[in-house]
Amino acid sequence: MKNFILLSAFFCFVKTTAAQQLPCSNPVYRQFDFWIGEWEAFGKNGQKAGDSKISLVLDSCIILEEWTSASVNRGLRYAGKSFNTYNAVTKQWQQTWVDNTGGSTEYLEGKFDNKKIILLTKPFPFSRDTLAIRRLTFFDLDRNKVRQLGEISKDNGMSWVTEYDLEYRRKKPANQ
Repeated sequence: MKNFILLSAFFCFVKTTAAQQLPCSNPVYRQFDFWIGEWEAFGKNGQKAGDSKISLVLDSCIILEEWTSASVNRGLRYAGKSFNTYNAVTKQWQQTWVDNTGGSTEYLEGKFDNKKIILLTKPFPFSRDTLAIRRLTFFDLDRNKVRQLGEISKDNGMSWVTEYDLEYRRKKPANQ
């Protein structure tokens, strides 16, 4: 009887400990954490393109991006948000982007490889007779720099054209 009580107590302890573990505590969910922080983004021409705040939300399962462009175009300051997560079922990184112009993009295939996240869309109609694919790559350059490269292919991934190429520079704390 004493062994039964000890064994029951042990299983209750294990079950309680497992239940307290965060659902996204697997290290694979931390592969994209290099992007977390507050950033200024610059184009290849050195011009500031915008500001981006990247946060870990929803019990550390989602990386939330909040983007605001530096310039105003036709009275509108472009802004958007992306939700980034690792899908444990498909074993892929995913991003859903939405913006204040009604636009959205879904990158449903993604992988972490050699300090970078590479995301791909499914083929989509670009014009009447052309399907396109978008590729988005985040390069972990160092603790204070991330490169974000957006590309499009209109020939099923045989060749890629750059749509934007941004260098994210970590903002310094206000007291520095």
